Amino acid sequence: MKGFVDFIRKGNLIQLAVAFIMGVAFAAVINSFVTNMVSPLLGLIGGVDFTKEGTCISGTCTVTVDSTTGAVSGGDGVFLAWGAFLTALITFVTIALVIYFVVLKPYEKLEARLAKDKDADVSPTEIELLTQIRDSLQNQGGTSKTGADLSRPS
Repeated sequence: MKGFVDFIRKGNLIQLAVAFIMGVAFAAVINSFVTNMVSPLLGLIGGVDFTKEGTCISGTCTVTVDSTTGAVSGGDGVFLAWGAFLTALITFVTIALVIYFVVLKPYEKLEARLAKDKDADVSPTEIELLTQIRDSLQNQGGTSKTGADLSRPS
């Protein structure tokens, strides 16, 4: 039982769980954005619904779309619902474009700006300053003695 408790208490597991939950919540936001904002705009341009498109291979096909799941069935026949696949593919590409241009590109610009500001704020450490002073003294014809030797006059 101790091993299980140690496993649960590890930070990686908790971080993974939080990341998963945040990913699911973020996916819901992106899906809502695409469904409610981007898709209507694309509908104005194209206005074509491929969902019920397909090919009946055998039997008598009566195409129905389940209103809750969006699944397409062909009734008694064998129906290849290539239209539903094409719609899912278009949705995937649209979501990928939204994530790239609305989330990833602005995030990369922000990270680059923060990194540039962070690099500009970095001042030399005490050791770097002392090294610069030592090198400057040596270049001016000063002595290259170390430690206690420098405290005594030459």
